[in-house]
Parts: sequence; structure tokens; C-alpha cells
Amino acid sequence: MLKAEEIKEKISNTIILAGSTFRQDKIAAYQRAIAEEKNENSKWVLETILENALAAEKAKSPLCDDTGIPHVFIEIGKNRSMTGEMLEIIMEGIEDGLEKLPGRPMAICGNDSERISQAGRLSPNPGAVLPAPYLIKQVEEDVLRVHIIMQGGGPAIRATTYRVFHKHSVDVVAEEIISRASEAVKQLGCTPCTLAVGVGRSHFEAASLMMEAQVYGTYDRQNELEKKITDGVNKGDIGPLGLGGKSVLATFLKVGPQRASGVRIVCIRPCCCFEPRISSVEL
Repeated sequence: MLKAEEIKEKISNTIILAGSTFRQDKIAAYQRAIAEEKNENSKWVLETILENALAAEKAKSPLCDDTGIPHVFIEIGKNRSMTGEMLEIIMEGIEDGLEKLPGRPMAICGNDSERISQAGRLSPNPGAVLPAPYLIKQVEEDVLRVHIIMQGGGPAIRATTYRVFHKHSVDVVAEEIISRASEAVKQLGCTPCTLAVGVGRSHFEAASLMMEAQVYGTYDRQNELEKKITDGVNKGDIGPLGLGGKSVLATFLKVGPQRASGVRIVCIRPCCCFEPRISSVEL
């Protein structure tokens, strides 16, 4: 059983890793993209992004000045327990990690109206940036695992959650995702991107599945539907920073339970060139 300070330190380090480090499968994806890119300007962008990412990892400094909002996804085995005290310790670890990274001070103080209008003062403390509500999933493994994803503002602006009339066809849903994702990627700017997609029964579930897709997605393999979406958007020849070429490294898709209905609720996040910024730890 880990002590409170050990848990806090592990969570703090996870925040720093998420905000400063590319996973190995993402490094390999960039290397493949560089090798395949024919446009010299686009190739330079890819090389520069990867060079900066490796420098950030070495210095343990932020990948981007928009260090993001922490999103916490917890996997818990049936023989494990999670207490309110542990959740409080995790929160303390997040605050500590944001201060050490350091995160960008983005927390707006004040009441509801002041926070919405941004009339309240800006807290100078990076640790004041509260994480989004936690997502918890029961798993078969005997584990208590915490994934932290740092979500930036640009992709959030371009993200969308909407209903698709599926017409009893996977292709209809896929083509709608490709169409909407293509428009979002054009507007994103910070490409190449990774598409995170969730398909569920409600807006909340679709957004949760989109987050889960980022946890379990990998650049090493794409299923048939993920590849169809990636290839479909890449036909637009948007490319890194809009300079032409492939603009999507991969699609991470999670399809949840569905119900007898004429619609599917789809959430799409065009993750920027540095996202998903994710790291995981077992407690």
C-alpha cells in the first residue's frame, strides 16, 4: 500500500510526463510521416515538431505554451478500492505537477458570471487549474491505474459533438465523421493531428468515449474503420500547418454500447500536433 506522499509524487510526475513527453509509438509515427512526406516544407514542419518534442522531454518542459487542462481517467480492478481520501491525494499531486511543469496559469477566479465572462481575476498559480471531472472504468486486471491527459484549447475549439442519422450503415457514419473532421482539421492549424472519436448513446457518453479512445489508442495499429477515417481526411491534402500532404497521423476511435434509434451521437476532437498528451501510472 503506497503512502500518501508516494501517491502524490507519482501523480505529480505523471502530470509532468504527460505535458512534456511523446510516447514511443508517437515518436515512431512522426518518423514514419517524415520518411513518407514528399513536400519539403511539410517535412521540415514534421522534423521541427519532433525535434522540439524530444527537447521538451529532455528538459521536462512543456510541449506547448498551452499546457492544457488535466483530464483523469482511472481504471480500477474489482478487488481494488478508491476512497475519497485517495481522490484528494490525487488532486494534490495534480496541483503539485502543474506547479512544477510549470502549467500555464489559466484559472479564472470569481462567481459563475465572472468566470464565464472572464471578469474575475486570473490566478497566478498554475496549480489552481482544476482538473475536469474524473472518469472511472472497472477493468478485469487487478490494478488501480491513473491516466492523465492534458487537453489544450485549440482542439477544444474545433471539437464537436452531434447526432448522425446512421441509416443502418457504418459507411454513412464514417463519411459524416470524415466530413466534419476534415473541416475541423482545416481550421485547427496545429497539424498533423490525431483524431479522437467517440460514438455513444448520449452527448456525455460520446465525449467520455472520445477520452477513452485517447487512453487506449495507439499509432502502431489502426482498425479498418480508423484507417478509413484517417485516409478519408488525408485525401484533403491539408498537411502539416496546412502546407499540403497528410494532416492526420492516426484516428483513435471508441464505439460504446448503442441503442435502437435512428441516430448515433458522435464526438470528434482533432488533437493538435502535440496531443494526445498522456501519461499513466499504477498506484
